[in-house]
Amino acid sequence: MNFQRGRMREEPEINLIPMIDVLLVILIFLMVTTSYAKFSELQINLPQASGEQPASSASQISVSVDASEHYAVNNAATAFSNVEDLAQALRKAAGEQKDPTIVISADAKSPHQAAINIMEAARLAGYGRITFTTSRK
Repeated sequence: MNFQRGRMREEPEINLIPMIDVLLVILIFLMVTTSYAKFSELQINLPQASGEQPASSASQISVSVDASEHYAVNNAATAFSNVEDLAQALRKAAGEQKDPTIVISADAKSPHQAAINIMEAARLAGYGRITFTTSRK
């Protein structure tokens, strides 16, 4: 028997405020625990770059290497037999310049060892300023 005939039933109500509070706590917990995990694994100094052009191009030595490892120093073809010969070619190209910038222009398909050879030759020649050229997409 239904004794509550004239009385209306109250509809159940879902209170959203506690659910929002719980979701915010979960969101804050996730943000705190996953913050920059990749950067905390290694202690590295990231390189910085600027779009400014160098003031003087006279103290630059351009070293180019193509995909088949043919080297050129200041657009003059240079036969590569070992790193010491390439270092001598860099000294000859520098002439009287004290510390020129070595600009490495390597083909995208050139082996990684070719760029390492140029950097090692620059080190043997006593030049510490090295930069790479890239193209914009």
